[in-house]
Formats: sequence, C-alpha cells, structure tokens
Amino acid sequence: MDPRNLPANWPNRSAARIHRVDRIDWWVIDIGPRAAPVLLLLHGLGASGHSFRRTIPGLSKHFRLIVPDLPGHGCTRTRERDRLGLGPIAEDLSALCDALGTTPAAVIGHSAGGAIALQMALNTAIPRVIGINAALDHFEGVAGVLFPLIAQGLAAFPLTAPMAARLWASPARVSRLLDSTGSVIEPKGKAQYTRLIRDTEHVRGALEMMAQWRLETLILNLPRLRKPALLLAGAGDKAVPPEVSESAAHAMPQVELRKMPGGHLLHEEAPDGLCTVLRDWLTGAA
Repeated sequence: MDPRNLPANWPNRSAARIHRVDRIDWWVIDIGPRAAPVLLLLHGLGASGHSFRRTIPGLSKHFRLIVPDLPGHGCTRTRERDRLGLGPIAEDLSALCDALGTTPAAVIGHSAGGAIALQMALNTAIPRVIGINAALDHFEGVAGVLFPLIAQGLAAFPLTAPMAARLWASPARVSRLLDSTGSVIEPKGKAQYTRLIRDTEHVRGALEMMAQWRLETLILNLPRLRKPALLLAGAGDKAVPPEVSESAAHAMPQVELRKMPGGHLLHEEAPDGLCTVLRDWLTGAA
C-alpha cells in the first residue's frame, strides 16, 4: 500500500516514515521520548502497525516505540520475496533496529508477531519479550482453514492475491473474519482492516508469509530462552486458543503466563490497548 494513499486519519500516520534497509522499504511508526527505553511492537499476519492504535497513546508516554509494518504488509515493501518466513523476518527486523540506531529493551508481538518476537529474543541480546496470543501453533477456526489453503494456491496461481483481495474486501466479509477470532472490534477498526485487505500487495505479502511460515525450529528452541517473558492469552481466542500459550509456557524457563478476557485481537479490544498490563510488567510494577 502506498503511504501517500493512506487516509488522513490512519492511526499514527504523522509519526511514520519510510526507512530503506537493504532491499526493504520499511514503514515505521517512531513515537515517544527519544531518551526513553525502546520497545519494538510487531503486528500479526494480515494486519499492520495500525493494530496497535489503542496501545500506542499510553505506552508512548513512557517508552520510545518502534512499530513497523512487517515485510509485504501495509506500507512496507520488500524486494526479497523469499524472505517472508519466521527466521528471515526476525533477521531483517534486527537489521532495521541497527539501522535506526536502537537497541530494544523489549519486543512485544501479537499472534505471528509474537512468534517473531520470541525468535528475535533467541537470536539477539534483547532482554525481555512479550507475546500476545502468540501464534505458536496452527491457526484454528476460519483462519485455520482459509489462510493455509490460499497460501498453497498462491504458489501455483499468481493471480490468487488479486482475486483474494476482491473476494475478501467487502465490509461484511471482513467483519465476519474478525468476528471469527473471538474479538469484538469497533467499526472504525473494522474499516481499517477493510482498507488493508483491499490492497493487493498487502494480501500478497500476507499469503506469501503464510506460505513460508515454519515454527518447528522455534518450538524446539523455546527451552533455550532464558530471559524474562510474558505470554498473554485471550480466554476467548478462536484463532490461537489459550492452550497454545499454555503449552509454550511449559517449555520456557522464565515465563509468566496470564489468561485474560477477550479474543485473538486482545490488544485491539482493551480500551487502553493493554498499555497498563504491558507497562506494569516491563517496569516491574505488576
């Protein structure tokens, strides 16, 4: 999606810029006090940095937030179409942080972004990690059927992304897909997702990411993650059931698991975007 075509009221548009690193043009929200500790926020598959619209206002009072659109998603464009799997994205995000001159004090990821956050914590010196309904298993419900089938089709039929964008991009279909996650999203949030899904390049990036997604190595390495970690699990999550976070927590030496009311889009449902929970854990006040 061309950032010049973003609606004027797109969340945090004025705080975002393009940063070219190697063969990726990253669209990055960079907001908060420059001298404050840095947090890296990673959205999930098919979303963009806009999904932290409720989290950013409160958290940016205390931290400098780096919130990129993932490669192929939203306004971030990549010329490396074979680097949309878990490992390569984690590596490219580390390169982005280096280019920005930032060393995150923590990385926070939702869904697939949660898996990437854990991979980055394993790969780098980032000291703390938070996963919000981290996608550490196959998606359930509508997402579990829809995403893999379309991702497989994309490999054989290059026109799948334009067709999928046309098929999904009605407000009613987007609303049903979001509702199927177990979350209740406000109309403005649903309209923003509809805008994303109308963009063929965004849909192509999401499908290519799903086609390259492999979790086996990350799951095997979770016992090596000897850093403080917080896993938040929505009790009503119909895309990544809370049992997924519970299973991962059993393998992690320094993890705190919290089950909370809400669905898969937990941070988009909470009035403060989970800001209080995140801030308190990061500052040791929880």
